[in-house]
Amino acid sequence: MRCSQMVPIATQSSSTNGMIDSAAMTRIEIKPGVIYFPTLLNREEQESLRDEIYVAINAAHLFQSTMPRWGNPMSVKMLNLGSLGWVSDKSGYRYQKRHPVTGEAWPPIFPSLLKLWGRLTNNYAEPEACLINYYSSTAKMGLHQDRDEEDFNAPVVSLSLGDTALFRIGTSERSGPTQSIKLQSGDGLIFDGPARLDFHGIDRVYKETSTLLNEGGRFNLTIRRVTKPVIAAP
Repeated sequence: MRCSQMVPIATQSSSTNGMIDSAAMTRIEIKPGVIYFPTLLNREEQESLRDEIYVAINAAHLFQSTMPRWGNPMSVKMLNLGSLGWVSDKSGYRYQKRHPVTGEAWPPIFPSLLKLWGRLTNNYAEPEACLINYYSSTAKMGLHQDRDEEDFNAPVVSLSLGDTALFRIGTSERSGPTQSIKLQSGDGLIFDGPARLDFHGIDRVYKETSTLLNEGGRFNLTIRRVTKPVIAAP
């Protein structure tokens, strides 16, 4: 039986330099391998990142992936940044170098996101993909694992912009117990180590809980290393 509990916004914290220009980061360990950063980005930083996303969307365009086998469209729309981008269609889940609709290379990952990655991952090998998911007020994301990458040693860094969402995370078993947390605009998460392959998803978006996006809804950005880093010979 699946058990779900709400994670309290609680006390564990430490201060360090912010990922862009924030004065401090609060760190909350949700469970081993999952670190929550409430208000990682202040309002000014959120607006700056939002504007960069709009520029990328205007240039490269959102697309709607479909589920493998059946071809049913996902409720989220997406765009990738970086040398590789995640896509899904009837043939399965995968990373590829080009937009599935336009055939163009993906836009580069923003310098601000590369800086975030470096600060939060202790300068792990440079990320190759940033998946931008746009959730309308009715969009959801079922429980799933991030397992299409070659390098499971690399963490996954996640950012939320816009309306609050109910995020749920379980274990590496689909039927394992889950816990939930409300992610607000500017919040960040890291999946790493023992939680790298945990099932997770978005159960709902809370409409009109943020004024960041004129169209409402939310953006979720997940920054990832896809291939294993090449280790130079001694």
